[in-house]
Formats: sequence, C-alpha cells, structure tokens
Amino acid sequence: MHTDLSVVNVIKKFQDFTAVDSVSFDVEKGKFFSILGPSGCGKTTLLRMISGFFEPSSGTIEINGKNMAGIPPNKRPVNLIFQNLALFPMMNVAENIAFGLERQKEKRSVIKTKTGEILERVGLPGFENKKVDQLSGGQRQRVAIARSLVLEPAVLLLDEPLGALDLKLREQMKIELKILQTQVGTTFVYITHDQSEALVMSDHVAVMNKGKFEQVDTPRNLYAKPLTPFVARFVGENNQWSARVTGLDHNPDRQTALIRTPEGNAFKTIMRDRLEPGDEIDLFLRPESIVLEPDSSIETLNRFTIIVKSILFDGANSRILAQLPESEREIQISLPQTRQFDYIQPGDRIEAGWSPESGISFLREKAIL
Repeated sequence: MHTDLSVVNVIKKFQDFTAVDSVSFDVEKGKFFSILGPSGCGKTTLLRMISGFFEPSSGTIEINGKNMAGIPPNKRPVNLIFQNLALFPMMNVAENIAFGLERQKEKRSVIKTKTGEILERVGLPGFENKKVDQLSGGQRQRVAIARSLVLEPAVLLLDEPLGALDLKLREQMKIELKILQTQVGTTFVYITHDQSEALVMSDHVAVMNKGKFEQVDTPRNLYAKPLTPFVARFVGENNQWSARVTGLDHNPDRQTALIRTPEGNAFKTIMRDRLEPGDEIDLFLRPESIVLEPDSSIETLNRFTIIVKSILFDGANSRILAQLPESEREIQISLPQTRQFDYIQPGDRIEAGWSPESGISFLREKAIL
C-alpha cells in the first residue's frame, strides 16, 4: 500500500520546551487519520511541521516518498484548512476556489472546468456566483475544502475545522466530511480535541499527550482496548476506581484479579497486565458496562449498591448520576432505551453489576517526587 505521509522520530523544541517528542507514524493513501489530544499537547505544532510552517528540530517528514526538509509550505503537496477557514469575503465562491489555480498560472478554461467539477464533488453545484456571506456555515466549510482539493494535494491537513460551528451543524458536518473524504479519495490528516469527531470519521486515530503519541489505533480499539490510563480517560466516558489487588484466580482460560476498593467493594476483573497481591491499580468502567438490577441468576457479575442522585436526560444518551453508599464517589450509568427504568427516582437505592470482562485495569502510576 502506498504511503502518502511518513513521519519518523520528529522532535520540535522551543528553547527548553519540547512540544513534539519523538513522534512517528505513517498514513496510507486515501485514509482519514486523526490526531486527538487536549489543548497544548503538541498536535497543531506537529501539523505545522508537516505543512512546512515549522522545521523539525530533528527527525524526517516525507510526503509521497519525498523528504520535505527545507521545502517551503507553498512547494509542498499539502493544503491546510484552519478553524476560521480564511475565505475571501470580497470574492464569490468560484473566485475563492480559483485563487490557488490562478497563482499557479493555470489557463482560464482549465480553471473554470476544475472549479465546476470540484463544486460537484463537494455537493455545491451551481454555487459559483454565490457570495461567501450568502452561505451557511456548512457550505463555507465545503467551499474551503473545495479550494484546497482543487489543487490536488497529496495530503489535506485540517486543524480543528469544525470548532467554530454550532453543535447541530458540527454533528452533521462530521458525517459529511467522512462521506466527502471517501468520495474524493484524498488523504486527510485531521487535528481535534473532540473525541467524537475523531472516532466517527477516522480510519486510525493517534491519541497525543504532552508531545507524545500514547496510542495509534482504530477508533474501535481505542475505545475497547486502551493501552494507557490517559487513553482510557480521554477516549469516551469512564468511571474510575482506585483499588488494591487482594488475590489472583489462576483459571486456565483467563487470569482474574480479586480487588477491593476504598469503599469496601470486592470485585473480580480480568488481568491485562501482570498483577500481584498488594498492587495498587486504577480500574476503568464504561457507563454502558454497568447493569441496573441485574438478574440474580448471573453468578459471575460483580455486584454493588448505588444511590441515585439525579437522572441526566439526553434522549438515547440518558444516564443516571449515582453515588456509592458511605462515599463521595460519583459514577455514571447508561440508561437502556427500553424505558424499563423510568420509575427510578433520585434517592433510590439500587443494585448494580458489571462483568469482570468489562473492567479495564492498569497498575497505578506512581507519583514522581
């Protein structure tokens, strides 16, 4: 498979501060690759190195198999779309899209043909003469993408492009962007702090933290099989417990740890790391992994009592905010869409349970003094 972008051991330092620390990854041709992380983690710095606005302190960046060292932004086969889109308000749609082609001294007939074709591809046929201020937020987004794609870049770089849109339009544009990327077949490298954007649209996602990649994986694996506590916390919602390993169950089929929480709950969880009695662990449990009022015949479930604090209604994403007895710890539990628990009220004491397979545990990270 052809690789459009290859980043090898890239480091970027600003005096004593290391913004990007030994990052390596490849993006295959035609793939949607996202870099997900909190503000300040280094993802925009990395994007600016790929686009040529920053030079790496060390490491190599190759696009289409060619080393980009010393090649300025306007000579690289990439295009960069920012959150503010940077459309020219005094130009109509066709003039905005044609801007780059005119700078390349393309023939007028070629420009007209390419502009019409790219508007068709982004779902805006006949919009050539529209003014920018006549467009909706989503239409402006597509014009900005069309202006970049018309130059036929090997890689399209997108830096938080949906951040300025309202929530409903952002949800709509996530789907549109993925469909558009699939249709045009251009390689997208997408920067975001919004996990939902990354998970919905991407073929692969890199989770970035403090200048490093914590995990590069498919969206499904990032959610179901996080490799670090940071990924478990950052991707999706999670309830977190601290616990101590009290024993081990050496079943031939699976290694199970017996653990006890500070609240006194005794649980079993499948071991992903090698654990020993006395080890301190962090246990992560998805809200949808917790079952309310579980069937008493299911012997394998971990069972515990919760006190309902409030119902967080959000349609299909409705949840219970609950508290553990004799504890300040709060947890969230997804409500099934069957409405079988509509009778639950704040203050109710309810039994809950979870399967040992659902727990994601990590050896506690010791504080560095």
